Amino acid sequence: MKVIIIGGGEVGYHIASKLSRENKDVVLIDRDPARLKHVSETLDVQTLLGSGASPTLLREAGLGSADMIVAVTDSDESNLVACLMSRILSPGTIRIARVRNHEFFEVEEIKDSEILGLSLVINPEVEMAKTILRLLEVPGAVDVIDFADGRVRLVGLKINPGSRLVGLTMIDLRKLDTSRQILIGAIYRDNEVIIPHGRTEIQAGDLVYVVAHPSQIEETLHFFGLTPAPVRFAFIVGGGHVGALLAKALEPKGIKIKLIDRNPERCLELSQDLNKTVVLCGDGTDQALLEEENVADADVFIALTNDEEENVLSCLLARRLGARQTITRINKFAYVPLVSTIGLETMVSSRLSAISAILRNIRRGKVVSVAAIKGEDAEAIEFVALQTSDIVNRPLHQIKFPRQALIAALVRGDEVIIPGGQTVIEPEDRIIIFTRREAIPKVEKALTVKLEYF
Repeated sequence: MKVIIIGGGEVGYHIASKLSRENKDVVLIDRDPARLKHVSETLDVQTLLGSGASPTLLREAGLGSADMIVAVTDSDESNLVACLMSRILSPGTIRIARVRNHEFFEVEEIKDSEILGLSLVINPEVEMAKTILRLLEVPGAVDVIDFADGRVRLVGLKINPGSRLVGLTMIDLRKLDTSRQILIGAIYRDNEVIIPHGRTEIQAGDLVYVVAHPSQIEETLHFFGLTPAPVRFAFIVGGGHVGALLAKALEPKGIKIKLIDRNPERCLELSQDLNKTVVLCGDGTDQALLEEENVADADVFIALTNDEEENVLSCLLARRLGARQTITRINKFAYVPLVSTIGLETMVSSRLSAISAILRNIRRGKVVSVAAIKGEDAEAIEFVALQTSDIVNRPLHQIKFPRQALIAALVRGDEVIIPGGQTVIEPEDRIIIFTRREAIPKVEKALTVKLEYF
């Protein structure tokens, strides 16, 4: 597969990094020589200096033979023009653009993304707001990922030092409660993702990703020693697009909402646009203001400003003042392990949301969705089993599957199956797989066409 990436910022760089490590043919275009120098020194990809909207440069990048072009510069306009130009030069190439400005899609005549030359539009802020809403549906979870149209939920849960599960293996876990099927698909430990096998032990401080049916979420939380409590009071810092989207989505749920923003003009706009939200003009790191507004009673404190340091400080302050849970917006990938170290486990990132959405369209095989697990070391991938793939119509114990990958769940119609060795995958089953980065090419090969099919 050949992919042209326009934009060498954090999103473009990390997509290029993932694909180059999987031996895909990647060309990255950027206007900034310093960015390209960094890419050339750290990644095995071809780089070109200039505008991604230049027909000459696109031809030089090999657009005619490219499977996909991904435009992720900081400029919506540049991304759109690059995709329009690529549609003219190579109509068969898939075109994906990151577009933040909603005005492009509020005009009736251009609501169809194909008119703008796009195969897919990624709006990271909308994706991030959806992520936060999922987190609020599962109080106590550090991460929540939906698959199979919501029929399977992957829930990230922190193992506390006093948990009864510390020291148990995956085999022990299944024996502990035979009334339900508990499966841990991945463990995040010491800034590394582990795909567990039968003898992998749970350790204090682990972040475990548990596969569960939505109807079993509450039981699953109890099993892991957590007592879920509904969100009744949400405190939001940052009245940008994500904060406004989130407040609008929460208002119909009957949740008490307070929203803080520094900008008086923005606060006025928000107070006119929102119906039930209390809008406050101030600083989210102002302890006196937070105490006066009863942050100690907040079920969740969500920091969504564009200043990551402010988000971290305000969440630490809110937690010290008594807020039950905090959610921190972090965009710089390098900050993720650092923020986890100081105890702010629940994080959201518009850039990670964009990467997950883009990877869904890059993966080989019939991929329905992809989610990055704590950065770029591992992914949870939802495939549709093809009649021609190597894993159908055979018991799982007969299939040679990469050790660094795990089939976590099957969805067959309305039935969710936690697989065992005797489970047989049928054509059109939805398969949810946890895999480390290095195993992805082997997973893709197993899920695509058998050689004898040809």
